Amino acid sequence: MANAAATANGDKSETRVTRPSFHLESMNSQKKRVLFVTSECSDFIKAGGLGDVSSALPKALSSRHDIRVLLPGYRQIVNAGHEIRIVGRMGGHAALPACEVGRIDLADGLIVYVLLCAELYERDGTPYGDERGHDWPDNHIRFARLGLAAAEIAAGTAGISWCPELVHANDWPSSLAPAYMAWRGQRTPSVLTIHNLAYQGLVPMECSPELGLPASACSPDGMEFYGKLSFLKAGIVYSSHITTVSRTYAHEITTADFGCGLDGMLRRKVDEGLLSGITNGIDDSWEASTDRHLVATFDCNEWQGKRANARHVEQLFSLDRDEGPLFAVVSRLVQQKGIDLTLAIAERIVAAGGRMAVIGRGEGGLEQALLKLAQDHPGRIGVNIGFNETDARRMFAGSDFLLMPSRFEPCGLSQMYAQRFGSLPVARRTGGLADTIEDGVSGFLFDEADPEHYFAAVQRAINVYQHPELLNAMRCKAMASPQFWAQSVDPYDRLYQRLLKNAARQLPGAVARGQA
Repeated sequence: MANAAATANGDKSETRVTRPSFHLESMNSQKKRVLFVTSECSDFIKAGGLGDVSSALPKALSSRHDIRVLLPGYRQIVNAGHEIRIVGRMGGHAALPACEVGRIDLADGLIVYVLLCAELYERDGTPYGDERGHDWPDNHIRFARLGLAAAEIAAGTAGISWCPELVHANDWPSSLAPAYMAWRGQRTPSVLTIHNLAYQGLVPMECSPELGLPASACSPDGMEFYGKLSFLKAGIVYSSHITTVSRTYAHEITTADFGCGLDGMLRRKVDEGLLSGITNGIDDSWEASTDRHLVATFDCNEWQGKRANARHVEQLFSLDRDEGPLFAVVSRLVQQKGIDLTLAIAERIVAAGGRMAVIGRGEGGLEQALLKLAQDHPGRIGVNIGFNETDARRMFAGSDFLLMPSRFEPCGLSQMYAQRFGSLPVARRTGGLADTIEDGVSGFLFDEADPEHYFAAVQRAINVYQHPELLNAMRCKAMASPQFWAQSVDPYDRLYQRLLKNAARQLPGAVARGQA
């Protein structure tokens, strides 16, 4: 292992240096260097909740650690107007092309490394597919390149004068980071957070040569999954520890119903103490008394602002202005989210005096069914296909209830956003919904994913709406209940510290290594 000189922790010069293959200690033994690897970040681009988490969690952890984000250099990032300084370069591997690493310093202090490779990332569309919703056929190359880049940064071979002591990967697109680290004999500890087990990054076994995989990777003890290669399974096999985004989901994925074929492996991880649940939070911008997105602000002592947001939602969705309860759907329009269940009970909601506003994008069939529903019930149901952050916040603030009948929900953020703005969620008792909603106190839960149990919970909500004092008491309880990211810092900090101590103990004669 070559000796190397390095710049002080936090130095921004990013000069090219030679690095050892692992680096366990910094001069500040409390503030560790962590590389947070993700495929989306709401500061630039997002497709779902992962984007929100990938922005908020590193910022919350930055008080404890020198945490930096690694992202693919999508066109939306490259053209966002931020200064990007080239700080590193990496050669190709198998079919994975050479690339450069750029650095962006955000105004809030977060440092973002951007993987620059125009042929892979500079395209119109989402992080995962084109504007018509079709996945890119080379996604296995695009995200293997991301995982390998993380491994090379951790090995000190990317030319960057900052070397992480721990790598934190997120979901299947970055799951090859701990795998490439293991295949290359690197000892940097790693965390994999599973945000949604249903998306595994499955590719044909024939892709193995393109990814430059060792033979062991293609076995059942590696990333082989029913004759295919699973990116997510690779992360589960090779990471030092796995987390999920709620306590209940950590249990659910060890069962056949929710384990997506990986439940046996995940049960073994539990037995080994290598799987835990840390519930997501929301950032402190979700404050009804100060949010600038809202038409008017409000708090538990004054509800006029909530009514002003309701009037805005009525106008936006061409809804009748009356005293009936206003139900909101702010969601990806996919089967997982139970949109078909909402379609099944929508007419009963209207018959009971309710109105419904829907915003989101997803499966074409569900989009068309919702638009037809709105056409059949003008003034009572409004649907806008798409997503806008300001409109979504105003819907949370203006609605009385949020409909969230998910078949499974690893954590969910919408229910916490809604609660914070005094909209009571009606949700299925699963995953993070069960962990963040107190039934009959800060929202309404039901058990079975069928229209009858769902509508029974909606009817309970309508009954509460008819008693304003009870409704306002529940609103106030809901507004005080969601956890912020600051509450997730301690469990992540304890996990990081434990993994680093374990890694240090596994190195014979390991000594503290500072940055010169």
